[in-house]
Amino acid sequence: MKTHPFFAYVGSYTSPERNGRGNGINVYRVDPQTGAFRHIQHLGGLENPSFLALNEAGTRLYSVHGDRSEATSYTVDRETGRLAVLNRQPTGGYNPIHLAFDARQRFLVVSNYGSDSVAALPIANDGALSPYSTLTAVAAPLGPHRSEQKNVRPHHNPVDRAGRTFYLPCKGSDCVIGYRLDERRGVLVEASRVAARPGAGPRHIDFHPRKPFAYVINELDSTITTYRQDGASGALTPLQTVPSTPSEFTGYSTGAEIWVDGAGRNVYVSNRGHDSIGVFGIDAAKGTLAPRQWVPTKGGVPRFFAFDPAERFLYVANQGGDSIIAYKVGPNGLLAPTRLRTKVGSPACIVFSR
Repeated sequence: MKTHPFFAYVGSYTSPERNGRGNGINVYRVDPQTGAFRHIQHLGGLENPSFLALNEAGTRLYSVHGDRSEATSYTVDRETGRLAVLNRQPTGGYNPIHLAFDARQRFLVVSNYGSDSVAALPIANDGALSPYSTLTAVAAPLGPHRSEQKNVRPHHNPVDRAGRTFYLPCKGSDCVIGYRLDERRGVLVEASRVAARPGAGPRHIDFHPRKPFAYVINELDSTITTYRQDGASGALTPLQTVPSTPSEFTGYSTGAEIWVDGAGRNVYVSNRGHDSIGVFGIDAAKGTLAPRQWVPTKGGVPRFFAFDPAERFLYVANQGGDSIIAYKVGPNGLLAPTRLRTKVGSPACIVFSR
């Protein structure tokens, strides 16, 4: 079967207060057979383009800017992969940390980590961002961690597989809040919330592709929680919590990223401190997890990782190691090392064209 090259877009941290060594967004052409990156473009003049989202058509890219207060839209040349800035809009708060489309890609939802709010920015016909209409404040009791739970700290806002509920893991408040989008008013309305263990620090969430299970990586206590999702209300019910690092590891580590593979067989997480990717098998009936493998990230602070669209490779963004390394994904989902390594300053996010 003939496969065609595609593109990878890499966001980074650039500011001194983040010890940023990045230089903006970098674009790479990806060889689908070997998994190798070839540099195409550097788009500079951007402060902390730390998380990215690409629309389904592959024609518009969006970024939030860590420790700032705006989101940016970009045009994408589908033939060359190259980017150009389209427009910017305020997010209504400080340190926007994540962004996600609604099911119809008419809104871009953004969570403001530093000021405890979420906003829905309408997307115009040309892909430009329009101003949000109403900011949704996120309120919840704070957790016990003295330095990491000083405010609610919403950290992630993806929409579920059904395209109905946005889930907001709140690192500072040890809860996960579900929101529904009122498209007429352009505002997010709370629909559910579930408490996590005190001091867990829920960070990111992902969903089983076919079954009503959701998985949360808890940053502060390095655990993974399995939830059952109610299809009608979106409510989450906890089923299990397991450590994200091996039992023999006694050092300090924090959980970062989580993905469920397209086959619904495995959950993958990254651990900063243990500096690893953990692979956990999913019980097909119960949805619960059992550890299968940990592999080294070959660089410090693995803030993010992502599969290529065909899930042949898993790419790790080592924010502290100024590198992206790749693992080959086996037929059973276990990871095998490769020699692929790309040098890039403080990488924070990778998205791929399809």
